[in-house]
Amino acid sequence: MKPRAALAYALALVLALAGCAQPARTVVAARSPAPSTTPPPSPKPAASPKPTRVTPTKRPLRPRPTTMPAGLRRTTGVRPVALTFDDGPSPAWTPKILDRLRAARVTATFCLVGIEVQRHPELVRRIVREGHQLCNHSWRHDIDLGRRPVDEIRADLARTKKAIQAAAPGAPVTFYRQPGGQWTPEVVAVAKDLGMRPLHWSVDPQDWDKPPAATIAKRVLKAVKPGSIVLLHDGGGDRAATFAACPGVIADLKRRFGITRLR
Repeated sequence: MKPRAALAYALALVLALAGCAQPARTVVAARSPAPSTTPPPSPKPAASPKPTRVTPTKRPLRPRPTTMPAGLRRTTGVRPVALTFDDGPSPAWTPKILDRLRAARVTATFCLVGIEVQRHPELVRRIVREGHQLCNHSWRHDIDLGRRPVDEIRADLARTKKAIQAAAPGAPVTFYRQPGGQWTPEVVAVAKDLGMRPLHWSVDPQDWDKPPAATIAKRVLKAVKPGSIVLLHDGGGDRAATFAACPGVIADLKRRFGITRLR
C-alpha cells in the first residue's frame, strides 16, 4: 500500500472507532399525564336574594266625631223600656242572664260579638229559642270600626251577621250596635244598607267597669224614664255584679214602666 493511501486508511479507521465509542442516545417518548380520579369541584350556586320584608301599612282612621250622627235608635217609642245585653254570648254568664229573664217572663235584645258567636253558636240558638232579639255588635268589638274605611266596616258587619245567621238559621239580625257607642255616619249608613237598624241606648250604668251590684241597680233606676233603652252586659268579662243586679232591676222596671220587645 502506498504511503498516502495508508495514511488515508488509518485516518478513516480512527474516525470509525471514535464513532463507535459514543454512547447511544436514548429517546424517551413524552407521556400524557394520567387522568385524575377526583371530580372537578361543582360550581357554587348563585346566592338567592333575601326576601323583602313587607310591613303592612295601617290605613288611616277618620277623625273621631264630636257629635253623634243622626239615625240612631235611642228609645223604644212607647212607655215600656227595653233591656239590652252586650258582648256575649258568654258560656259563663249568658245562660244565667237567660235564666233570670225567663223567670221574670221578659225578653231582651242581645248584641253579639262575632268571634263569640263562632265559639258558642248553641247559646245564640238558645237566645232565639227563648224569644229574644239579635243584634250585631261587630266581629271583635272594634271601638274604632266606625272610623275605618267603608269597605272594612262593611266586611266586618257582613261577616258578623253571616256568623249569627249560621248559628241560628232563619233568625233575623234586626239591629247593629257600635262598640263603645263610637258611632260615625259611615257605620250608620253601612248598617242600614245591610238591613240592620243602628241601636244606641239611653241608660248606661257602666256595668262594664264592674261596680257592685247595688251601684248598677241604683244607676239604672235613677236614670230610667219611659221608653228608655238600658245597656247591660252578659259578656266581655266577669258579669257577676250585673247578674246579681238583674232581679231587682227587672222587677222595678217591670212594675214602673213595663219591659217591651224592641220594634
